[in-house]
Amino acid sequence: MPTLELLRPDHADALLAFERANRAWFARTVPDRGDAYFAEFPARHAALLAEQAEGTCRFHVILDADDALIGRINLVDLSGGTADLGYRIAESAAGRGLAKAAVAEACRLAATAYGLHALNAATTLDNPASQAVLTHNGFAVTGEILLGDRPALRYHRDLDRPGPA
Repeated sequence: MPTLELLRPDHADALLAFERANRAWFARTVPDRGDAYFAEFPARHAALLAEQAEGTCRFHVILDADDALIGRINLVDLSGGTADLGYRIAESAAGRGLAKAAVAEACRLAATAYGLHALNAATTLDNPASQAVLTHNGFAVTGEILLGDRPALRYHRDLDRPGPA
């Protein structure tokens, strides 16, 4: 079972290493962050922490049983009881159910700790694993969109209804 921790200043080095190590893996199914993301990472990390302190976002790292950073999961644009969910799992941790468990925990936190009533998410059409994670966690497709220049599906989950067991 993975553990979610709110993003802290001391996560910066591990998070940057995670993003660098998995850049090519992520770029297969989501738009690449670009070189500037990595060059400006300290400032970006500080900006995320400032957004979190304002209460508009909740950023989490996902840790495995050995406390190694294996992913991130974020709730952004908290407003009116809703937020957008996004997540990334390391290539080395893929296929073991960790994303499903992390999204389930994020849904629980969204409802109980953050007082949210609904979450939205999106995934590219060429990412069936992410589609399975969302569907497993009670998200339903609400339409088609573009993520960058890639065709994608938009999802929604009402947190007032119980999720899967």
